[in-house]
Amino acid sequence: MTRYKAKTTATANSVSDFLDAVPDVQRKKDAFAIMEIMKKQSGFEPKMWGPAIVGFGSYHYKYESGHEGDAPLIGFSPRKAEFALYLATNFDGKEALLKQFGKHKTGKACIYIKKLADINIEVLKKMITSSITFFTER
Repeated sequence: MTRYKAKTTATANSVSDFLDAVPDVQRKKDAFAIMEIMKKQSGFEPKMWGPAIVGFGSYHYKYESGHEGDAPLIGFSPRKAEFALYLATNFDGKEALLKQFGKHKTGKACIYIKKLADINIEVLKKMITSSITFFTER
């Protein structure tokens, strides 16, 4: 049986270079602001995970199938149309916080926002802290 190799692993690529390449000026400002918020709330330095995710900290996971690997505790990606925020999928109080969060969409594993001005930054900070707590207490 072939062992699965994770595509999204930590790299030595420059976070600043990656964010500097965001073409839209306001999106670039938002990306750097999100980076600073996540850095301050998490206490971890930003690191590139794969070609397009800025992650903070890491945790090891192992599924019942035997698949295991490492992933960032929290992270984000400045995609073309929106920002993908990578937080724990089921931390305590998530639904209540999302109701106060502002304009967003949710996916299977991410929260999507168009711009930082659309959301409540204080709620984002609480979600970051709750997400990290979820992973570190598992």
